[in-house]
Amino acid sequence: MAMKAERSNFGYTIADMTRLLRRVFDRRAAQLGLTRAQWRALKLVGRTPGLTQAQLAEELDMEPIAVGRVLDRMQLAGFIERRNDPNDRRCWRLFPVGETPAAMVEMKRIADQLNDEVLEGVSDEDFETVMRVLAAVKVNLHELDRDRPPAAEKKKKEKQK
Repeated sequence: MAMKAERSNFGYTIADMTRLLRRVFDRRAAQLGLTRAQWRALKLVGRTPGLTQAQLAEELDMEPIAVGRVLDRMQLAGFIERRNDPNDRRCWRLFPVGETPAAMVEMKRIADQLNDEVLEGVSDEDFETVMRVLAAVKVNLHELDRDRPPAAEKKKKEKQK
């Protein structure tokens, strides 16, 4: 009889799997010359041309300054272009250029192959169950995140005490 999974290990297991998946992907994608932050940014910019740096920072869950540095390197490498927003001079819009489409196709190929290998031996039924459970957990996390005050607001309240 199978042991009942301990719920306290759930977050650790997800984090550990994510870390391992990223590490294997990074190794396989090294020939593209992109860091993890760069390939994540490239995917988002490729999917949403015209995204602002602020929007990208939020999507990547990174500080705007750190995203700016990532974008500097990507612009020098010829993957993205920054264009002024016609309505806001302080805002930059991001667009894929040059080798971006080819790099994105190669990243997708690497990701698809890795997914196939990682899911080897997992039945379609088990996979559907896992995805259903993860979708429910994600909904719960979104609810918890929405009910929580932003970090800046929390710090402000702490300083007022």
